[in-house]
Amino acid sequence: MARFQVVGATVADGSGRDPANVSVTVEDGRIAGLGPGSASGERLDADGLTMTPGLIDAHVHLGLASPIEPQFSFRLSVAELAADIFATAGSALDAGFTTVRDTGGIDGGVVSTIAKGKVRGPRVLSCGPVQCQTGGHGYYGAEWEPTELWNSHHIPGLCALSMQSGNANELRSNVREAFRRGASFLKLCVTGGVVSAHDQLTDTQFTVEEIAVAVQEAAARGTYVTVHAHNNEGIRNAIEAGVRCVEHGTDIDESTAALMADRDVALVPTFAVVEHLLRDTARTGLDESIRERVQGVRERMAGALAVAKEAGLRIGLGSDLIGPAQHRRGEELTLRANLETPMEALVAATKTNAEILGLSGEVGVLAPGAQADLVLWNGNPLEDPRLFSDPANAVVVVQAGRVVKDLR
Repeated sequence: MARFQVVGATVADGSGRDPANVSVTVEDGRIAGLGPGSASGERLDADGLTMTPGLIDAHVHLGLASPIEPQFSFRLSVAELAADIFATAGSALDAGFTTVRDTGGIDGGVVSTIAKGKVRGPRVLSCGPVQCQTGGHGYYGAEWEPTELWNSHHIPGLCALSMQSGNANELRSNVREAFRRGASFLKLCVTGGVVSAHDQLTDTQFTVEEIAVAVQEAAARGTYVTVHAHNNEGIRNAIEAGVRCVEHGTDIDESTAALMADRDVALVPTFAVVEHLLRDTARTGLDESIRERVQGVRERMAGALAVAKEAGLRIGLGSDLIGPAQHRRGEELTLRANLETPMEALVAATKTNAEILGLSGEVGVLAPGAQADLVLWNGNPLEDPRLFSDPANAVVVVQAGRVVKDLR
């Protein structure tokens, strides 16, 4: 469709303003206008539906779409890993997510294959492999496995979970390699993690000087560093080094939040993965012992969210789903709506996430000139945010002006 109009929907444009009944005109893949309908162009009837911008998930792991431990113990074929990755990309689109930021696990071949339209999927921004400290979070080799064998788990062009660095020079070399492979930003692990084999949540990883090397290399390419971080010491190290975003932020306190606000560091909390691990750890392909590490994280992350809101931080939204059950990505909005309001959750998943990703005004809003990414929902998820959780409620998905899903 070169030009068409969506008529009859209640439109929530992503700005946080109250929804309005307006027609949306799409021309050549972009939004040409919002207002009264006209007689020109084809019409897409959306009576009784609610329109939002295409959703954005700022923390995905498409490359971890198979059971985790089998994937890293050579028990799954490359063909099966690829099938799971591309099926997960398609399910993200079907759930209403037209843009995602992959925060570790895929190689550049996945991004380009989706962008070429060879498989269904959202627009993908990727850091490529995560940068991790030798033996730190992001390393899933066996304890007996020599560190130098870790790269044998990478599949060029498909998936590469992490690169390990033992010092600043190795980190500089690894981030340059990540950019060579097509990374558009960098992610470092600066604390231990929930889903870790060799560390604790209280551990800090990488020094300020080491993190600053990655920041310097990212700045040289006009981009930024985000960090996996749970504890305040690790977050503060990263802020001092100049990072622009924090993932998870489980234990953020008032003083750390104030420092983040002063340096304009954004936060992307991740609640859905916690719920998923508590409900069914085994299905992710991880040992049941992980459940013990998850206990209490949900409550602490909710407290950190409240502290961050009080400090006035930019707060995005990310699901962090791992393993084969990633189809209910919209549950992150449902969970956030229970802690804030449905409108605040929607704005986090659209306008704010676009700002964090460096795509402000391009995606995440329904406004003239923006990419025509939009979702038509069965019912009103701003009145019943549980609707976000079920992909069947995203009855129409439009990406860059193309209807990529239509269940009407």
